[in-house]
Amino acid sequence: MPFIRLTKIEKRRVFSLLACLLLAIAAWLFMALNNKYEYVAKTVLVFKNTPTKRAFYPLQSDTIDLRVEGTGWQLLFARLRISPPSVNVNLSQLNTKDFIVFSDQLYNINKQLESSQKVISVKPDTLYFDFTKRMVKRVPVKLIDKLSFEKQYGISSEIILNPKYVKVAGPKEELDKIKFWPTDTLKLDKVQNSSTTRVGLQHSIHKNVSIYPSSVEVKLPVDEFTEKTIEVPLKIINNRNYNSIKLYPKKVKVTFLVALSNFDQVDESFITATIDADEWLNLKHRQFTVKITEFPDYCKLVSVMPSKIDFIVEK
Repeated sequence: MPFIRLTKIEKRRVFSLLACLLLAIAAWLFMALNNKYEYVAKTVLVFKNTPTKRAFYPLQSDTIDLRVEGTGWQLLFARLRISPPSVNVNLSQLNTKDFIVFSDQLYNINKQLESSQKVISVKPDTLYFDFTKRMVKRVPVKLIDKLSFEKQYGISSEIILNPKYVKVAGPKEELDKIKFWPTDTLKLDKVQNSSTTRVGLQHSIHKNVSIYPSSVEVKLPVDEFTEKTIEVPLKIINNRNYNSIKLYPKKVKVTFLVALSNFDQVDESFITATIDADEWLNLKHRQFTVKITEFPDYCKLVSVMPSKIDFIVEK
């Protein structure tokens, strides 16, 4: 394909045309950016002159939308986050009211902005506050977890939370409903080693209820588990008539998984196996069912042999 060859005069004309076009675009852009526009700028509230004799709690977010009138240049800079980082709000009206109206404070808000900018309105226009008497309650932390372990691994002892209790502040009627405070879900996969991590606490669904601290330290003791079998003597319960009951056998073999670090510590004193005399007295069963009523929290029961016990009652 042949190239278009221009003479020097034609090249000069093309360059002049392009220069005029660029100058026209620049002039139009300059004029457009000098025009007035409305735009929304998000900013953070800073409370000033708070009432000294009334405890309060804001029922809204501390971020508001300012509808600002300004030039196109200011709109461009606002998009680049060049805007007031915060706005001071006078709370002196809370000495007599339970709310603050921004339209009453537009003059003071405008004084905090650039002189060429003008705040037209604020969203929300009204801030509401809770003046209910606030109390502080200490509640236990409840760990919410979703853990999966490598084969033969598991939690070997008590999970340690630090702190175990947190302080919750709010109205008494709300605090009476709170018995514990849950954490965010701790998700770990294929765990095979002990670890320490920090987990946040779930946010309050009530704006007038706050919690401190906002996170806890979680220590997960993890170990490899192995199988162990011990003989446990049977204990008779509900023998209210003091009958002489002979059991056959008198002991059962309990098989369970135990962490290697606890293997030598766990013996028959950690486990209680019972049979209920009411099975014979009231239900007329011919065999007793073995029930494990006490068992280490961090061991995993595998089997009880035998699970049914023959017996003779001597009158």
